[in-house]
Amino acid sequence: MSVLQWIIGILLMISALVMIVTVLLQSSERTGIGAVSGAAETFFGKNKARGMEAKLALLTKVCASVFVVLSIVLMFLG
Repeated sequence: MSVLQWIIGILLMISALVMIVTVLLQSSERTGIGAVSGAAETFFGKNKARGMEAKLALLTKVCASVFVVLSIVLMFLG
């Protein structure tokens, strides 16, 4: 295993941990059986996340993107 693979593996684990933490920090607005069917709130609803919620959502998206890119790079290196 090369040094580059180790570095990418460590970055992959860090991005996974940050993504887990950001997902757990986000508050859930869906409750009850409506959350299962998606009736509680639509994706394009009027109530968009603001403030800290928006920052957590953005950080989650960035971490997910970094995770996917690093996974693909590691696949080609391995």
